[in-house]
Amino acid sequence: MNYTLNQMQVFQKVVQLRSITKASESLYLTQPAVSIQLKNFQMQFEMPLFEVIGRQVYITDFGHEIAAAVDEILFHVSEIHFRSKMFQGELAGKLKIASVSTGKYVMPYFLTDFIKIHNGVELSMDVTNRENVLSRLEKNEVDFALVSVLPRKLKVERMELFSNELYLIGNRGVEQNEIKSKNELQKYSLIYREPGSATRLSMEDFVERKNIDGFKKIELTSNEAVKQAVIAGLGISIMPKIGLRNELKSGDLKILKMRGLPLVTHWNLIWLKGKRHTAVSNSFLEHLENEKTSIIAEHFK
Repeated sequence: MNYTLNQMQVFQKVVQLRSITKASESLYLTQPAVSIQLKNFQMQFEMPLFEVIGRQVYITDFGHEIAAAVDEILFHVSEIHFRSKMFQGELAGKLKIASVSTGKYVMPYFLTDFIKIHNGVELSMDVTNRENVLSRLEKNEVDFALVSVLPRKLKVERMELFSNELYLIGNRGVEQNEIKSKNELQKYSLIYREPGSATRLSMEDFVERKNIDGFKKIELTSNEAVKQAVIAGLGISIMPKIGLRNELKSGDLKILKMRGLPLVTHWNLIWLKGKRHTAVSNSFLEHLENEKTSIIAEHFK
């Protein structure tokens, strides 16, 4: 049997994403190239590794066993690469971060210089919903997580970055610039994020404190979807200002003043309490301690 690293990397990505199309996009390969590598890998086994039904890839029990072995092999291959770099005096390894979806407007600015300085550091950043972020942190699958509301059940340590301001947002078709009473607010549909979202939690807390009811409620599963819905006039929402710079500048969206707003939380980089940091994650923390103030001043005034 002659397995290649390319075949194993393709199989690993297909297992992770359950899709040949998504795997090809993630690996920056064409779909035919991924399919060929996958076929060549499968030909070396008498039992099927996966089934394709429609566009969905289903991994067999045997496929999961092979996938676990592939993960182990590729991990050691990475270790060889990193150790060779470190032997030459270069910081090397993988930095793994999970970020809530709005954090995509935040985290890259704190990573850019660090990654440029340390060529031997590989970055893996998963941008997903808050529930998945905290699940990955709890399982110790990532070094750090970026959140705007601290978890209640997990014991974590944190580095506070800067404030996260949430405003009431409407589109250009909303004539008034200020909502002066809950009766005025109830004229609009309120667009929420999905349950568990930090933005959703903040918005629900505000609505409860204001004793607001009688409005039509719409639920969407991403900040981008909420943003586009507000632009289209489907309703209004409370959203983090940080993700709305371009739309506010163009006039597609506007801030609606209301007593009690903005809501203010804080962006926090968190990690499990007592976590043993790698050389890479420890170096990243040192980098933030030294550069955090200047990064915030340059990008988040």
